[in-house]
Amino acid sequence: METTADYNKDFYAWLIKSAELLRKNRFAEVDIEHVAEELEAMSKSEKRELMSRLTVLLAHLLKWQFQSALRSRSWKNTILTQRIDISGLLEDSPSLQYDLGDKIVVAYEKAKLSAEDETGIDKIYFPEQCPYSFAQMLEKDFFPEHESTR
Repeated sequence: METTADYNKDFYAWLIKSAELLRKNRFAEVDIEHVAEELEAMSKSEKRELMSRLTVLLAHLLKWQFQSALRSRSWKNTILTQRIDISGLLEDSPSLQYDLGDKIVVAYEKAKLSAEDETGIDKIYFPEQCPYSFAQMLEKDFFPEHESTR
């Protein structure tokens, strides 16, 4: 089928052609298998983006809380940006909230490792479980108070 060849040779052209065929209801000409693959990949990409943004947000909240002497506008703006982007992702794709608690657990583990690398504070000094509720994570005025690591 010509559309499969297009998929392997020129992905962008294949996308445009597939969209055109779908809009014209020419379903028999659509490379269904690759369309399905790409849709699944898009869903995984959305989930990865949410996980990445949660991890960055949590790492910066930990840095804010545990390295208060080094707080900067950059850290604050990263926190605020991640909040806006996470809210937008969840607004566009509400089903990403499914199993959000499990996603936060995984993101928090990654965030502790990232915060350890960036601060030099051993991860054992960070709370074992995420100390922030999801509401706090997204609250524009929430910035955790200083906490000593030793």
